Amino acid sequence: MSRDAIVLLGVNHKTTPVAVREKLALSAGYEEPLKALGTLEKLREYYLLSTCNRVEVLFTCRNVDEATKAVLELLFAHGITTEELDRYVYRYVNDQAVEHLFLVAASLDSMIVGEAQILGQLKEAYRHATKMGSSGFILNKLLHKSFSVAKRVRTETRIGASAVSISYAAVELARKIFGDLGGKKVLLVGAGEMAELAAEHLVGQGVAEVVVANRTLQRAINLARCYHGRAVSLEELLDQLQFVDIIISSTGSPELILRKEDVRSVMRERRNRPLFFIDIAVPRDLDPSINQLDNVYLYDIDDLHNVVEMNKSERDKEAVKAQRIIAEEKLKFGKWLANMESTPTIIQLRATIERHIRSEVEKTLGRFEEMEGEKRQGLEKMVAALTGKMAYPPLHYLKSDNHCISLPERIKTIRELYHLDNGDNGQEEP
Repeated sequence: MSRDAIVLLGVNHKTTPVAVREKLALSAGYEEPLKALGTLEKLREYYLLSTCNRVEVLFTCRNVDEATKAVLELLFAHGITTEELDRYVYRYVNDQAVEHLFLVAASLDSMIVGEAQILGQLKEAYRHATKMGSSGFILNKLLHKSFSVAKRVRTETRIGASAVSISYAAVELARKIFGDLGGKKVLLVGAGEMAELAAEHLVGQGVAEVVVANRTLQRAINLARCYHGRAVSLEELLDQLQFVDIIISSTGSPELILRKEDVRSVMRERRNRPLFFIDIAVPRDLDPSINQLDNVYLYDIDDLHNVVEMNKSERDKEAVKAQRIIAEEKLKFGKWLANMESTPTIIQLRATIERHIRSEVEKTLGRFEEMEGEKRQGLEKMVAALTGKMAYPPLHYLKSDNHCISLPERIKTIRELYHLDNGDNGQEEP
């Protein structure tokens, strides 16, 4: 009567170099690998997560070793050696798998602790699993629990409040200058990864418009389209400065792209409305003396690093609280699983006891169906009451926490005492 095991296999940025992760990445999406997992008879339910920093498969099975071997051969064995599989792929079973999933959902296992993106990626992966019908009763419950754990961590801690990435620190500084960023216009100079991350954070703060300027116009168009913005060429940079409030520059230019005199002339056109520059390029894109102009604020990557370092210690304190929440939720889910394991025995036990009581009553008073309504109703209540009283001691034994006797052993004892595994389905007297 033991339940299926919950197993999680995966690689991530902590355990596996990017050269290996690239070989395991599911670049073609979820549909094909989920279909392939469906061909493995060893799996009961299964779910797959693939991001830039991790590939993980979560599944239930009867035989952990056989199912693990089948999944490794199917998903992880292409392109890497057996030695690399042993070195890089981690395996968590039952409680450890549950805890790892909760850590991932709450972003405590992320490259940037506290980032919010991973929860959306988990939910997107879950939508694919439900669409393919691969996630069943156990994994549905577990994944929904992981979403609620992530929400609880966000609500009860400040894990996501302090900037611990350069792009997020840039946005935090912008908020200090302007307060509410709603209605502000942003110009991204350069269309690389740092600019993209900054744009994502800014759009989350409700900015009115994102303009992207880049040497390669098509790249600017592609990035602007992601944020419902517009693209311009790098030659239009000075003209665009008149209309925006925040400029984030991250080009690969070996020389300065904006000097103090360029910005001075723009400020006259702007009638000295505040202008906020964030230079996250190395080497720098912007002339440091720009900061000397009135109503102009310039921060470079060193300033942002200082913000990040100050905030890391604060976020580490919040991570301790988050770990405690995850430990609590893991225990709750463990109890739910334990109840699931004992539920078939509980149902069968109650049914067996009721059948014996009903049989004895019918021997003495005749069949229930032949009785008058009121009398029959009274006898049904009596049978229910006797069933409850007779079932209470074994049910209490099953449900109570007993550190000396494990739940599987308690279930086995009850099933033997009440002959629940008899071929005649418990017809024999206990």
